[in-house]
Amino acid sequence: MIEEFRAVVGPAGVLTEAEDMAGYATDWRHTVTGAPACVLRPRNTAEVSALLKICHERGIAVVPQGGNTGMAAGAVPDGSGRQVVLSLSRMNAIRAVDPLGMTLEAEAGVILKSAQDAAAEAGRLLPISLAAEGSAQIGGVVATNAGGLNVLRYGMARQLVLGLEVVLADGTVVDGLRRLRKDNAGYDWKQLFIGSEGTLGIVTAAVLRLLPRPKHVVTSLLAVADPAAALRLLKLMQEELGDTINAFELISGFSFAIVEKHFGLKAPVAGGGWFVLLEASASLEGLRDAVEGALAQALEEEIALDGVIAESQAQAAQLWALRERVSEAELKEGRGVKHDVSVPIPALPAFLAEAEAAVTAAFPGARLNPFGHAGDGNIHFNVIVTPDTDAARLNRTVHDVVVAHGGSISAEHGIGGYRVAELAHYRAGTELELARRIRLCLDPKAILNPGKVMTAG
Repeated sequence: MIEEFRAVVGPAGVLTEAEDMAGYATDWRHTVTGAPACVLRPRNTAEVSALLKICHERGIAVVPQGGNTGMAAGAVPDGSGRQVVLSLSRMNAIRAVDPLGMTLEAEAGVILKSAQDAAAEAGRLLPISLAAEGSAQIGGVVATNAGGLNVLRYGMARQLVLGLEVVLADGTVVDGLRRLRKDNAGYDWKQLFIGSEGTLGIVTAAVLRLLPRPKHVVTSLLAVADPAAALRLLKLMQEELGDTINAFELISGFSFAIVEKHFGLKAPVAGGGWFVLLEASASLEGLRDAVEGALAQALEEEIALDGVIAESQAQAAQLWALRERVSEAELKEGRGVKHDVSVPIPALPAFLAEAEAAVTAAFPGARLNPFGHAGDGNIHFNVIVTPDTDAARLNRTVHDVVVAHGGSISAEHGIGGYRVAELAHYRAGTELELARRIRLCLDPKAILNPGKVMTAG
């Protein structure tokens, strides 16, 4: 088998030594470690196709992997030693940037930050923005339907994909790299693969939609009394600033406290138990005046208790650093059980109150670290616990509250290997059966990322 692989990709394209495979065998959080039979590193779509033909004929399980920055262990092999990792990292060419048509075509292994920079050089914006954008790869971003900071304005990755090139389980290459904004000719099959986490096919290239690059960006941090006040602030800002709002992040006082503790970064506003980080952008003049006016109104009506507007790009970066260091501070604080959930936006205050009550009642001593993208209803309801805490019971405690409010147990991180049982518990049987039929049709031998998203039976 190894020799067949080497014949396709060359000796450098097949890793077999444990020390060479170590970085491919564990997830970003280092909570799950597998044992790959080997790591395959193709250089182009033809090699991906040839490798999958071999695996399909032999019934070899394939775990596709991009930058391996996922939060749901969706790109890690199991411990059997019989699964191969397919890394797309060597397929890293940006094939074309079209500033007039506002599109960018990139191979799966292109780093998201590189794609952002290429768009910026052409005077355009690729608005997908993630904490892991310096490592995440385009193929993984598409395959997981990544979210991030700007979903409020620009949507998930799905809304920014115009075309895809995909290799199916048997090696068939499907080329749909169209750059069209309007294409109603038959099924929009690419939507099946966006967010499928590598279980239906391998994304090898994508055409992404670009946008005009804003000339003005205004960042502000505000203190609010509680999540209900944050939603009143969101409503006010939407009325005053319209669709210029890129991000509306809700961060708990606890989150900022551990950031200050571990990194020495202190929020320049005070007075509330919660904070809102808001970013707006536009190309027309007058944005800063509009933000200042909206902030003054929020303070006058006591919706916000304190606030500051960044006076420079450096100050804006300092405000964003407070938000971006929350996850790192949590890692330093202790064992965290993460919940990437979403509820309808009006339900956020009730969800947070009820989830806090349920967790503290069932797990005395647990410390809550909620933060996230309140503007689109996505909260990372993380809980810092003792080493002996039953994570499965904690998950069920939180997710019961989520589902009671009509929410989702995965807003943007995906199901991966972490949430398979939870999805089976909460998702309707007819929906899961439809998903299984689609998966069986495209991958009848079940070789693509087995054990991820859902069980085979």
